[in-house]
Amino acid sequence: MNLWATKSISNLRAEADAAGEHQLKRALTPLNLITLGIGAIIGAGIFVLTGQAAAQYAGPAVWISMILVGIACAFAGLCYAEMASAVPVAGSAYTYSYATMGELVAWIIGWDLVLEYAAGAATVGVGWSGHFVSLLGNFGLHLPATLTAAPTTWCTTANVQAAIAGCAHTGLNLTGALVNLPAVFIVAVMSTILVIGIKESARVNNFIVLLKLAIIFLIVGVGLGHVTSSNWHPLIPPNAGEWGTYGVSGVLRGAGLVFFAYIGFDAVSTAAQEARNPQKDMPIGILGSLLVCTLLYVLVSALLTGMVNYKELLALQTSSPPDYAAPMAYAMKHVGAPEWVRISVDIGAVLGLGSVILVMLLGQSRVFYSMSRDGLLGGWAGKVHPRFRTPYLSTIYTGIAVGLATGLLPLQLLGQLVNIGTLLAFVLVCAGVMILRKKRPDLDRPFKTPWVPFVPIMGVICCLGLMATLPLDTWIRLFVWLLIGFVIYFGYSRHHSRLQREIASGSRGGGSAGTRQAPPAR
Repeated sequence: MNLWATKSISNLRAEADAAGEHQLKRALTPLNLITLGIGAIIGAGIFVLTGQAAAQYAGPAVWISMILVGIACAFAGLCYAEMASAVPVAGSAYTYSYATMGELVAWIIGWDLVLEYAAGAATVGVGWSGHFVSLLGNFGLHLPATLTAAPTTWCTTANVQAAIAGCAHTGLNLTGALVNLPAVFIVAVMSTILVIGIKESARVNNFIVLLKLAIIFLIVGVGLGHVTSSNWHPLIPPNAGEWGTYGVSGVLRGAGLVFFAYIGFDAVSTAAQEARNPQKDMPIGILGSLLVCTLLYVLVSALLTGMVNYKELLALQTSSPPDYAAPMAYAMKHVGAPEWVRISVDIGAVLGLGSVILVMLLGQSRVFYSMSRDGLLGGWAGKVHPRFRTPYLSTIYTGIAVGLATGLLPLQLLGQLVNIGTLLAFVLVCAGVMILRKKRPDLDRPFKTPWVPFVPIMGVICCLGLMATLPLDTWIRLFVWLLIGFVIYFGYSRHHSRLQREIASGSRGGGSAGTRQAPPAR
């Protein structure tokens, strides 16, 4: 049993191109891929996290935090672009790791991606529910409280000391609710769209992205006329006496918070087998969406702190929703924008979160599909619908699990796990570029990461640095999650691995299977 055996890249490409009942439909254009990335990235972050980071950590310099995270993601994005063009197969970082670092690492990253995609979709589903309920309230429609929250919530010691409503003691607290019905509803709708077809999913996402971009440009247009330049001074407020509360350290800590707002551009790579020309189009989709979103984040965060002083945003932290949860909506109200503009902000948040859920569910189902094709998961995850050509069982089961999580579980802890899971994936992809450059210098790479090894090394350093800003208990939960994954791998997956069976039968050459083969034809 060779745990470090790698998959042949030529075989990976051949499997992706092979016709048959497991083939996915190639329907995505470069524009579809860019909008998929934008759909995954722009969600509540641009409406919520910008205000929270400015209020608590960075002050008016929150736009610098956005740039820092954008640079860190750019290093990782360049590495993803090379991997996606060289290994244009569904599965994202899981597949790339299988081709460069071996089966065990691939399993670790595949299991880790569950934290990013499934847990991310669940976390965002709860946020969508909150904004949807707020939007209905603007029209005088109110859902019962028992149907708009999970039965339990998780409270930290700080929550209890601050007398946060519903936090009687540290740990799990009952809320009195039955189920978060709107959250379950949106997950079910997006899962249904994904089952029907990738082209249909792309059309829905394109429509949502165009609407929310229009709303963002509306916000920018209103904001430009209500900026008070004195709100930007001092740009970096003096440190409050502890690391991370304003000052330069506050800008860095703010970057750690807003990283969640950037999660999603890597999900584009999971759709490689559904792109018409993946070797050319995947880098366009990944880097194009990241560039557009970074520019929008910087612009909107600068306008927000120009419209409302960061100290006033800080005062919202002790207020009740919706102001705390919607600083951008508060800013529109603060500058006297018409009510229809404020409602548009709520609509933008609802649409933004909806498209994030769509792309996260797409990414998770495609990772399961790839793992099933390799034998590491059951055959159910690799079944493709005969008519729609989508991994329908993987999508349905993922939707059911995410729907149950959003409706019943306290997800405060999962939000932290999403960040650390994503950063670990970025680290392994950046390392994979360097490994593959050494092992397969002859490999056909339609897109090459510039300045290797500088870019991948910086990607590893930046992502590890952001991981270091996360609390210790988040690391502990990551290790527990990975331990569960090891139990599944050694108990089931390694015994059903197609690659391990090929090695055992003598049809593969051992631990570096596929790494010494001739370069595949273009």
